[in-house]
Amino acid sequence: MKYHILLLAAAAAHVQSTPVGQVAPVASAETPATSPVLVTQNAVSSPTSGRSTFYGGNTSGGKCSFSTYQIPSGLYGTAFSGQVWDSAAHCGACVKVTGPKGNSLVAMIVDECPECIESHLDLFQDAFAQLGSLSGGIISTSYEFVNCGITSPIKLHNKSGTSAYWFSMQVLNHNEPLSALEVSTDGGSTWKKTTRQPYNFFENSSGFGTDSVDVRVTAESGKTVIVRNVSVKSDSEHNAASNF
Repeated sequence: MKYHILLLAAAAAHVQSTPVGQVAPVASAETPATSPVLVTQNAVSSPTSGRSTFYGGNTSGGKCSFSTYQIPSGLYGTAFSGQVWDSAAHCGACVKVTGPKGNSLVAMIVDECPECIESHLDLFQDAFAQLGSLSGGIISTSYEFVNCGITSPIKLHNKSGTSAYWFSMQVLNHNEPLSALEVSTDGGSTWKKTTRQPYNFFENSSGFGTDSVDVRVTAESGKTVIVRNVSVKSDSEHNAASNF
């Protein structure tokens, strides 16, 4: 992160930044049954103008804890501002990024850039290279949140140690930013809240006292996906039937 702090200081002084050393790019993931994503998705926010830097990329070890997930084919990756991290509220969301030449791509938020302000994205190297020259190290960009365009369903992943007495679940592969994950133990008559952690798991420290639950995932748009009879077994995964 030291390099990115130097880049920001150089940009503020209108001095050309030092080129980034060659870093092996992180390959795009290949999620089965996921179509390539175009940059024509409908925007779900107004554009934010600023600048972008790049780094080698970190999906599995990033702050969003995507240790079992790969970025779908057709999408790129980016780290998002630590100033507006908001307990990982943007993890898995997608942004359409437009570069100085007017061309665009769609990137999924998979990591945090602690020193980045809200208008600053730290793109994966392969994404940055599509928008500008790597030798400059920093370019003017704008971004807006868009639907990811993923055609495969939402996935639920239980953290190691999850049980009937400690609940920790992650939502993966969702098309829109998430606002809530709720749990029902009575067939959906009532729903209990969970708390999203900065490392992108929804948790209840006491668990729900049962080996399987119904899960309701809500997007910021208000759309919901309900997944029935989900096991709370440690390290298990469960596919929903749909996406937002």
